[in-house]
Amino acid sequence: MIINLTKPLVIFDLESTGINTSKDRIVELYMIRIMPDGSRTDLHQRFNPGVPIPPEVTAIHGISDADVANEPSFKQKAPEINHFLINCDFAGFNSNKFDFPMLVEEFYRAEVEFDISKRKFIDAQKIFHTMEPRNLTAAYKFYCSKTLENAHSAKADTEATWDIIQAQLGRYTELEPNVEFLHKYSGQSNLVDLAGRMVLNDKQQVIFNFGKHRGKVVTDVFKLDTGYYDWMMNSDFPLQTKKVLTQIKLSTLNSK
Repeated sequence: MIINLTKPLVIFDLESTGINTSKDRIVELYMIRIMPDGSRTDLHQRFNPGVPIPPEVTAIHGISDADVANEPSFKQKAPEINHFLINCDFAGFNSNKFDFPMLVEEFYRAEVEFDISKRKFIDAQKIFHTMEPRNLTAAYKFYCSKTLENAHSAKADTEATWDIIQAQLGRYTELEPNVEFLHKYSGQSNLVDLAGRMVLNDKQQVIFNFGKHRGKVVTDVFKLDTGYYDWMMNSDFPLQTKKVLTQIKLSTLNSK
């Protein structure tokens, strides 16, 4: 089915140096502009972000510092991109939470006026998750071909979860039937605190995973920003996070 358009629709995606919209920068942008008459214009541009692209990010999107060393900055291309987007609505995948906020931040940093007040936004991921729920009931139906009765009762949900795990192991040959593998596959292996405010880097060092010190070694931050520990302890972080933070703080004192 062809979508009915009364104004241009831009479908876009971007790659960046990370996921922090205030700190990270766009390194690649691809846009498809569909006009109400069905005609299409593409825009593809890479940018020199002006900051290093972390190796772990390059491993994801394949763009290195060398790849964009001779590309223009976003600021240099911002007027051209803004012109391309005149009177357009937008569509993307997870674009409402990430891609569009990141794009707007870049325009702000470039000091280019980018009006969003009359734009419409289509997020294919939001539609996907709404139409195909990713909850326990949906998983039980998908993996076990059964309807979950008494959903949200602890007993029914617990039994369904165990059935699902066993069914997943039977369906996916790449899953190893041991807790260590499944623990790592579940994405918990590098967490230092349960909230994920601190994680282990490739060198197994504890680093902050949020805020202005994101990516920095926690013990180094304690030395350079002596008030950061007190700020976290007095802020609305989980008690378990504060306990882990205190253990790290004490370990630095004991090592002196």
